[in-house]
Amino acid sequence: MKQIIKSVVVVFAFSLLTACATNSDIEKLQSEVNGLDSSVKQASADANSAQTASADAAAKSAAAEASANRAAQLSQDTNDKLNKRFKKSMMK
Repeated sequence: MKQIIKSVVVVFAFSLLTACATNSDIEKLQSEVNGLDSSVKQASADANSAQTASADAAAKSAAAEASANRAAQLSQDTNDKLNKRFKKSMMK
């Protein structure tokens, strides 16, 4: 019985020693966490930059669309005036 208890204690002690993390393991994990943290911050900054660029592009697109609509309306107005003058000249 004492032999079994001694064996269990030895196995338990060995498992504790092999299962515990060393300081170097903890430092390695901490450096990996720090590296991942900086990667996440960089990705977040890149996403914010892309969002800003997208908003600027959308604003420029809206301005270009408004300008194109004004040009189309002016073109239509000019065509209407020319048609009126042509019809007027044909009536004479």
